[in-house]
Amino acid sequence: MTGPHARGRSAASSEPKLPAHELVREGLREAIMSGEFESGTLLRQDALAERFGTSRIPVREALQKLEAEGLVRIHPNRGAVVTHLSLEDVLELMDIRIALECRALTLAIPNMTEEDTAALEEDLRLYDQEEDPRNWPRLNWKFHQAIYAACDRPKLISMIESNVEQIGRFTSEQVSLAAGKRRPQEEHWNILEACKQGNAEKAARLLQQHIQHTQKSLLAAARREGLIRPRR
Repeated sequence: MTGPHARGRSAASSEPKLPAHELVREGLREAIMSGEFESGTLLRQDALAERFGTSRIPVREALQKLEAEGLVRIHPNRGAVVTHLSLEDVLELMDIRIALECRALTLAIPNMTEEDTAALEEDLRLYDQEEDPRNWPRLNWKFHQAIYAACDRPKLISMIESNVEQIGRFTSEQVSLAAGKRRPQEEHWNILEACKQGNAEKAARLLQQHIQHTQKSLLAAARREGLIRPRR
């Protein structure tokens, strides 16, 4: 059989499948990020092999990759455990966030269009109108994602998303409650104004200050709630 539909099926069937260890890694990563596997959870290789329908070898490889990402820690004679965040971990992740996001914004601003900034304004108006603190983290991250979108650096964006996910799986809602909405939103509007002016240096400086303020709120909230634990 010939024709576009036949070619489409042929192309789809020829797409390479992910190796077993990558499928396990993605599944485990999602379970950790979603909170299904909480901090301190012991990840038994035999149980994971049964869950993902594979042998223990791909599971072991997946756990090694997740350890490199900082999501699990492998202990000899004990196995892999989902990591906690320590005070030092949070400080380091937020410092990395500053470096990555300021670079992405600097690259994005020359590529921004009037349509881009108009969409950003609409995002911030929706944020201004939202009264439920449970929705603030989502709206905050939507704005941050949008200001970086034009940087045309997919690997950089992926690194930013991974970094934010690691922080957010523990404390995103607590940080929003601690920081409130007024000050972060004022800072968002100031960053957007610098973007509209095409002033990448000013926008990056404002973004750095904004993330540093978030860092302070995160640490204060984490100390109060006992979310920051010693490294293990």
